[in-house]
Order: sequence, then structure tokens, then C-alpha cells
Amino acid sequence: MAQYEMLPEEKEIGKWTLNYVPPAGGRFTGPLTVTNQRLLFDAQFNTTTVGSVKELMIYKGTWGYLAIPKNRIQKVDVATSLLKKKIVLTLDNGEVHTFDYGMLSVQKLAEAINAR
Repeated sequence: MAQYEMLPEEKEIGKWTLNYVPPAGGRFTGPLTVTNQRLLFDAQFNTTTVGSVKELMIYKGTWGYLAIPKNRIQKVDVATSLLKKKIVLTLDNGEVHTFDYGMLSVQKLAEAINAR
């Protein structure tokens, strides 16, 4: 988590590598670190069809970082089906952020997000 500076009293709860779907669209893969104060995501790969082709041809490294303060999260929904498990966050401004963990369980991730 070297790209993020920890806040005073901030402690890491857990880390998951998953897919992130931002409110404006797209799909990114990278590590999500959950602390007692924030969700910190490092978008390492753009996994949209066009993004994958660009990644293979010219791009290296990260696509950017996202930090979501936990105090801005209004709702945490767990959406599961046979092949898809995801967390859908609604922020205080109405934005919807989706973290997709594929077929793996999101229970511990949801508990970490809800922990303060």
C-alpha cells in the first residue's frame, strides 16, 4: 500500500484483488485495501475490451487510484448469484461504486467495509 499515505489512527483491515466498476463506466482490476477509515483501490488494469488491447500494446503500470472515505458510504449492498459476487456501494452524493469479486465470496469484504 505504498502509494497511499495512511491517515492518523488508520489501520488496514484487509486486501482483495478484484474488479471495480466506477459510476461513469469501465472496468478495472487491481487491489482494494480496506482500512478502518477508507477504501483504497489501485486500478492496475483496464479490463474493458478496448482497454485490454491498449494494455497489451502500449500501457504499463497503474491507471490511477481511488480513495473512498467510509463516512461517505450510505449503503452497502451484497449482490450474489451463482457466478457473480459483488459489493455495491452508494455514497452520500448518490454515486454507485461496484466491486466485483467474480465467483468468490464477498462476505469478509462486506464485513471489512462495514467495520469502523
